[in-house]
Amino acid sequence: MLPWSAEYKGRLDQTTYTSELLRGNPLGDLHERPVLVYLPPGYDEPDNSDDRYPSIYVTMGYTGHVGMWFNRSPFRQPYPELLDAMFAAEGAPKAVVVFVDSWTKYGGSQCLDSPGTGQYQSYLCDEIVPWIDATYRTIADRDHRAITGKSSGGYTAMVTPLMRPDVFGALATHAGDALFDVCYRPEFPERARTLRDKYDGSFEKYFEVLATRAGRTTMEDLHLLEMYGYASAYSAEPDGTVLLPFDDLGSVIPEVWSRWMSFDPVEMAKQEQYADALRSLRAVWIDAGRQDEYYLDLGATAFHLAAQQAGVPDGRMHFELFEGTHGGIEYRYPMAVRWLAEQLV
Repeated sequence: MLPWSAEYKGRLDQTTYTSELLRGNPLGDLHERPVLVYLPPGYDEPDNSDDRYPSIYVTMGYTGHVGMWFNRSPFRQPYPELLDAMFAAEGAPKAVVVFVDSWTKYGGSQCLDSPGTGQYQSYLCDEIVPWIDATYRTIADRDHRAITGKSSGGYTAMVTPLMRPDVFGALATHAGDALFDVCYRPEFPERARTLRDKYDGSFEKYFEVLATRAGRTTMEDLHLLEMYGYASAYSAEPDGTVLLPFDDLGSVIPEVWSRWMSFDPVEMAKQEQYADALRSLRAVWIDAGRQDEYYLDLGATAFHLAAQQAGVPDGRMHFELFEGTHGGIEYRYPMAVRWLAEQLV
C-alpha cells in the first residue's frame, strides 16, 4: 500500500457536467459538477473498440464530494486505486464506473428531488446517466446498470432503484441509512439540546454564527448540518421551508416524522409500488459493519428482511455483516462492484 499514488491499469476521466436541472437550485449551489469516470483495462485497446460494458454509479456519503475519493490515509489506498487493482486482476469482469457528485451547502442532498435542495435524483437519472451512455461505450439498459454507495450514498443506492427502476437494475449498499427509528431518531434530543444551549433553539441563529467561522467547522457543526440537510431532503415545503422532525424538547413532531418515514428504505420496501421495483432488480448487495456507530448494521438487516418479504430471491442477494465500524470500510467497495459487474453481464 503505497503512501503515494499508484499507476493505473485502467483510465480515469475527470470532467465537468453542466446541469440544467441544478441550475438555479434553492441553495445557490453550483450547477456545474465534477464527474469521475473509470474505464477498465482494455477499454482503449483497438481490438476492443466494439465492446460495450455494464455501468456502475457510485454516490457518496454525507459531507462527501467527488474530489475526496483521492484522499489518502496511512496504510490504506483510495477507492479508485482499489477499484483499478480489482479490475486489473486476472479473470475480473469489466465495467465502467461513474463517480457522481451531489454535494450541497449543507453537505449533501441524499440524491433526492426536494424543494429544499434541488433536483438531485433527476440530475442523476435524467442527465448524468444519458450523458454517460452517449459518451462512453456502455450497455444503455437498466438491466446492465447498477448504483452503489456507502452511508448516505448507500441510502441513495437503496432508494433510487425503487423510485426509478427504469434507470437502475441492481444495487449495492454499504451501511446505508435505513430503519430511521433506530439510526436517526435517537439523535433528536441531543440536537435539540445543542440548539437550545448555544443557538437560542434556532437553526437560523446557528447559521448566523456558522457564517462567522467559515472553514473552522467542528464535529458538532457536522452533526447539526447533517440533521438540517436530512430535513431539507425529507421534509421541505413546496416553497423551500425546511421543517424539522422534532420540537424544542427533542420530541418527534408526528406529521413531519411521517414524511421522513416515507423515505425510509425499509418502509418503502413494504409498499407495493416499491416492492415491485425491488423484485425486478437483478442483483442486491447489502452489507454493514457489526459495530456500526449509527446502528446501520440493524438498518442493513431490516432492509434485507424487507427485500426477502417483498419477494426478492435469495439467489439474487448478497447480505453480510462483517467485523467493522462505520468508517474505514472502503476495502468492501470493490468487492461489491466486482459482484455487481458479474451479475450485470
